[in-house]
Order: sequence, then C-alpha cells, then structure tokens
Amino acid sequence: MIHPSALVHPSAQVDASAEIGPFAIVEAGAIVGPGCRLAGHAVLKAGAVLGPGVVVDHFAVVGGDPQDLSFDPATRSRVEVGPRAVLREHVTVHRATKPDAATIVGADSLLMAGSHVAHDCVLGAGVILANGCMLGGHVHVGDQAFISGGVAVHQFCRVGGGSLTSGNAVITEDVPPNGLAHGRNELAGLNLIGLRRRGVAAAAVAELKRAFHAVYVPGQACATLAQAELAGGTYHTPEGRAFLEFFLGGKRGRFVQPA
Repeated sequence: MIHPSALVHPSAQVDASAEIGPFAIVEAGAIVGPGCRLAGHAVLKAGAVLGPGVVVDHFAVVGGDPQDLSFDPATRSRVEVGPRAVLREHVTVHRATKPDAATIVGADSLLMAGSHVAHDCVLGAGVILANGCMLGGHVHVGDQAFISGGVAVHQFCRVGGGSLTSGNAVITEDVPPNGLAHGRNELAGLNLIGLRRRGVAAAAVAELKRAFHAVYVPGQACATLAQAELAGGTYHTPEGRAFLEFFLGGKRGRFVQPA
C-alpha cells in the first residue's frame, strides 16, 4: 500500500497494513505502525515513531528539527505518536533536544490543521489542539485537555488535564486541571461542561469546586494553600487531589488567575 511516487528509506520499518500516499517521505529509521495512513506529501522524519492507526494528513511534518538555536542536528532524538492519533494538514511536531529523548503525542489525540507542537512537549491521551494552536518547547498537556484555535502556550508551561483554553488566548503560566482559561493568563473557573460531558461523579465535581475556592485566595500563594488543603486529608477523589497536587509542581512557578 505504498504509492510508487513515495520515498521510503530502506531502513524505515513500515507495517504491511500501513498506507503511504503519493510523494510522501519516510526517512531513515522511522517506524510506521499497523493501520497507519500517511496522506500525499506527508513527511515522517528520521527516527519518528507512529503507533497503530495513526493518521498523518497532507503536508504534515513529524519529527523535524527543533527551532532551538543551540540544538545540534547530530543529536539522536525522536517523536512518538500514540495509537489512533490524527495529525491534520500542515501540522508540525518537532523532535526532542536531548539524546534519546522524545516529543510525545498521546493516544487518540487530534491535532487540527496548522497546529504546532515544539520540541520536548508531552501531550497526554485524548488531547485536542484546534487550528493554528502553538505550543512552545517543553510544554506538558494533560489528558483530554482542549486547546482552542490560535492559542499560544509559552515554553515550559503546563496545561492540566480536562482543561479548556478558549480561542486566541495567550498562556504564559500554568493552567490547572479542569480549568477554563481565556484571554491572557485569565481563569473563568472550572470547565464544568467538560466535566459533565465526561461523566465525572458529582462528589468529584464538588471537591474540585471546594479546592478551586481554597487555592485561589487573593494575596496568598496558591502552592502554600494547596499544600495545606492536602495536609488536611479531606479530599478523597482523584480529581480533587490532582487539582491540588498540580500547584506543587511545574517550572513556571505561576498560575493563571481568576479574572
């Protein structure tokens, strides 16, 4: 199922059930898993790995060099794309900057047309990046987060699982799990619609609401308040504890704030 005009390096590993369209390029050492589909003019760079059922659409490039001026192109690194992920037209995913490291796109993720995932990013399962979304280097995105069209996320930021970031937002600080971010580092509250759609239990939603109001107190440090809440031992759902634990980590040291 490889089109005669496609260029596939002899050292690439292409499963017999994969489809590679016209003028697609698969470079040395790339791995194309079972049931994958590369559309015409898609490019899979050296060392990139596609799990089962991945779709790479027209003119998408997976595994390109990082846009880091200090990067040595001789570094052996890769991109790993999880099962059933879909990368639409003109998507770009850059490989990691460190030897033997990987930029990761989680299973069942959808990267819409023109979105960009920079070097060393880690996307969880079921993440959606809408058209034109841009992630800087080392960004971590939790499971089932939705980042809308035109959003720019600064390097080293974390976007918590289950969160929703609305269109054209500018994010230079961490977005908590199940948060509803907008504008420039502003938080509208919790993503209650998303929680309901995912069938999250009422007890967990109640704990999230309590944790949200406990952490976001004007003039006080979110991390200190989150640590105190956890120490109290009154949070029993994974969602509630994960929300509080989020404030104890990260490299940015700042969090989007309620508008």
